[in-house]
Amino acid sequence: MTFVTGTLVDIVTADGIADAYLAHPDDGQAHPGVLLYQDAFGVRPHLKAMADRLAAAGYTVVVPNVFYRHGRIPVVELPEFIDMEARPDIVDKAVPLMQALTPELTERDAGAYLAWFANSPLVTDGPVGVTGYCMGARLALYTAGTHPDRVAAAAGFHGGDLASEAPDSPHLLADRITAELYFAHADEDPSMPEEQIRQLEKALADAGVRHRCEVYTGAHHGYTQSDTAAYDPAAAERHWTELLAFFARTL
Repeated sequence: MTFVTGTLVDIVTADGIADAYLAHPDDGQAHPGVLLYQDAFGVRPHLKAMADRLAAAGYTVVVPNVFYRHGRIPVVELPEFIDMEARPDIVDKAVPLMQALTPELTERDAGAYLAWFANSPLVTDGPVGVTGYCMGARLALYTAGTHPDRVAAAAGFHGGDLASEAPDSPHLLADRITAELYFAHADEDPSMPEEQIRQLEKALADAGVRHRCEVYTGAHHGYTQSDTAAYDPAAAERHWTELLAFFARTL
């Protein structure tokens, strides 16, 4: 059994201080780094538990508060169980934070997070892995495209608008990506319709990016998040099986 240490750390960025949750095996050794990007609800106990599970598999994991410009964790006060239909006010608070995090800011912040990995004695030398959930899948794709020398593998789960008509859609960075990618969509996810799934696949294939994209049948947007009404235990465990195998092979 691998014991894990979890602490809060501050990461200096070009725009201030990003607080983050750090999890790593409690063995005094350096391990491959993994950057875990949050969903719209932010860094909370559930995401810390996900980081702990990844760390127990042999990784040094950082979960940055990507909304740090608006405050430290928790940026938005959340109930223990998140049901968007019962609490639409939570979404109302999260949407402006998401909209304020532009691709330019994402690129800049990612550089700071990746520099932290490069300078930490807890992290082995070399490129890192990235995984993201919901909005975090977009951030993972942006990070792989804007910092190709630092990212060896990037995964995204139930991400939305990954290949939209927007001029800054993350799929447009495909020709800059050198990492291997894995994306798992939910077939009950209106934020990532079939035409966007096809567009993402085409962009990655045309750019020669090593990738695998799958659709989890019957799953909804947010299927990995056990503290939300969208949680799907079977899809979530499938995500863990795929993610751990992906990182074991690529990092």
